[in-house]
Amino acid sequence: MKKILLKFKEHGFSLIEIILVVIIIATLSAMVVPRLSGRSDQARQATAKADIEVNIPTALKLYELDNGFLPTTDQGLDALLQKPSTAPTPENWNGPYLEKQSVDPWGRAYQYQSPGVHRPHDYDLSSLGKSAKDAKDDIINWIETESQS
Repeated sequence: MKKILLKFKEHGFSLIEIILVVIIIATLSAMVVPRLSGRSDQARQATAKADIEVNIPTALKLYELDNGFLPTTDQGLDALLQKPSTAPTPENWNGPYLEKQSVDPWGRAYQYQSPGVHRPHDYDLSSLGKSAKDAKDDIINWIETESQS
């Protein structure tokens, strides 16, 4: 019997095949990435808006129902997590009214003032937004008028 030698050709990827795959991946990325850019900022703004319009106001209303008054500016939103020791001391504090520290999606504390400048009957609540400055991207709980812009 003769030994039959089979020659197996080692097969790898050629440079052309690799370049084609890279081009296909780059093309797909170029189509998908622009659609996703800006979505994280929109999600952060929506979260801050929900906190300012629903979550924190609900906690503040519960605090006010229990104690008859809102936390002062000095007590701040921390009064919703721990019973304040400064005057006016809430005798019927039944918290915590929030589950965690109230920080905006950019990692900064929400701005709280009671009584408010813009809402003197109530409180002002805002986030400085992405810019961290008093600017158009602020999320606020009052209505802007032309004289305030």
